[in-house]
Amino acid sequence: MEWNRLISDKRFGLEHYHDPKKSATRTDFRRDYDRLVFSSPFRRLQNKTQVFPLPGSIFVHNRLTHSMEVACVGKSMADNISLALRAKYASEPWHGELHHLGDIVAAACLAHDLGNPPFGHSGEKAIGTFFSEGAGKVLEHRLSPRQWADFINFEGNANAFRVLTNRFKGRREGGFAMTYSTLASVVKYPYESLLAGKKGKFGFFTSEVESYQRVADELGLRRLSAEDEPLRYARHPLVYIVEAADDICYEVMDLEDAHKLRIITTAEITDLLLGYFEGERRSRIVKNMMRVDDPNEQVAYLRSCVIGALVERCAECFIASEESILAGEFEGSLLKNISGIECEAYARCNEMSWRKIYCASDVVDIELAGNRIITDLLDILVNAVVRPELNYSRLLLSQVPRQYDVEAPALYGRLQAVVDHISAMTDVYALDLYRKLNGSTLPAV
Repeated sequence: MEWNRLISDKRFGLEHYHDPKKSATRTDFRRDYDRLVFSSPFRRLQNKTQVFPLPGSIFVHNRLTHSMEVACVGKSMADNISLALRAKYASEPWHGELHHLGDIVAAACLAHDLGNPPFGHSGEKAIGTFFSEGAGKVLEHRLSPRQWADFINFEGNANAFRVLTNRFKGRREGGFAMTYSTLASVVKYPYESLLAGKKGKFGFFTSEVESYQRVADELGLRRLSAEDEPLRYARHPLVYIVEAADDICYEVMDLEDAHKLRIITTAEITDLLLGYFEGERRSRIVKNMMRVDDPNEQVAYLRSCVIGALVERCAECFIASEESILAGEFEGSLLKNISGIECEAYARCNEMSWRKIYCASDVVDIELAGNRIITDLLDILVNAVVRPELNYSRLLLSQVPRQYDVEAPALYGRLQAVVDHISAMTDVYALDLYRKLNGSTLPAV
């Protein structure tokens, strides 16, 4: 793969308007970022669970704040990498295009969770299991193997690509009409759902195969599958930066949230975060940390130091591995390829997170509640699109937002409309609709 092709400001769905010679103070990649910030799907992330239940008296991260922080971290990492690559390719006529890496990555980071349903990762699991082992399983024989794989492996990242590119009913061609480079940088698993495997990870639904292929061919992404096999590509190089920024933020920020909620102690988190440093640097950080007395401020300072260190190591790893990344041969994530004290400290943080955070009672409670709510909503809405002739179905479907085509001619399209609608809901909206449909609450008279 080649950088001069990988960086493209051509807009998906608006290719006929593309002018490669135009100049503007605000680049198309920066426009991608701004377009996302002002979009409804992005705003809805403020009311979607990240890990912990949405805040009461103590504020914890939601999908919106997480995405904004990932964008900051991703841009910093990409800017470091861009600086090194511009020096390396200074003699190339296109080396100036590498200056855009930070803006492309920042936009992709903002968009990376856009397709996630309510109630965190448990929401993804609830959608998949409704079809694989729940009431939706009876529909398997009415769909093709590719279509069925989309539903039983439902994946938020693949749904983000759909949200960004699909022409929903009444909307414009190309969806968000993002640049090709930003779209490719969002897709962490560039292969279709038949290749999801045991982890259930993939990058685009059957309905978006042609869309991703169009993006991949334009950017010169390396195809890894034969012509007669399910589609699989090498990642766009910038995906590695988006992924690393996401991993850094959820690992470090989840620990900080857990500390605020008193799931882990100040001593525990301090020991974990100081584990990223040694020698004189560690002594200097401890000295600076002790200039404040507030434990939350001490943890916030340590968190910033850790993020800075991981950004440096991941940028170094990307630069050192650039040739294998461009060849589509790099294995694993950037974080899994760093070594030394940061690697060991990250592993300890990850172990603590699984042992004390992701199994915490509040986290499990929201997973259980979310699973029940999403499963019930799917059961009711799927039955309505399967049997639209029923009076209750007609009443229910008349309330679904117009952009979701619940009257699509094929069952696959109608089921997608249901999943599109539910995955776009906020936690509060899903809970409210669940209560209404089950008769727990009634509209005011």
